[in-house]
Amino acid sequence: MKCLIQNYIENANFEETGFSYTLSLISGKYKMVILYCLMEFETVRFNEMRRYLKTVSDKTLSLNLKELERDGLISRKEFPQIPPKVEYSLNERGKSLMKVLDQLCVWGEENRLGET
Repeated sequence: MKCLIQNYIENANFEETGFSYTLSLISGKYKMVILYCLMEFETVRFNEMRRYLKTVSDKTLSLNLKELERDGLISRKEFPQIPPKVEYSLNERGKSLMKVLDQLCVWGEENRLGET
């Protein structure tokens, strides 16, 4: 039996699982927080997002927003004006992920250790 389980584990490919795919979309220090911010405030401009995240650099925020847009989780709307105005919001695919992130939040609230 142990040999069968070991063989199964050796042939399993974690990278092909839905879990791995989902983690690849939301991994990193800021992506889940960006998604949460967009869930709470719906439409957010770049500078508002930067203030919400506090410690993020412009470069890092820009990169994370581009990746979330590339992965089809958020929408970017650019207004042709000076100074430039760009707004970000969750699209339908991103909204569908919020159920999962909300459950992570609930679990965290219910299972905090060492805090009162």
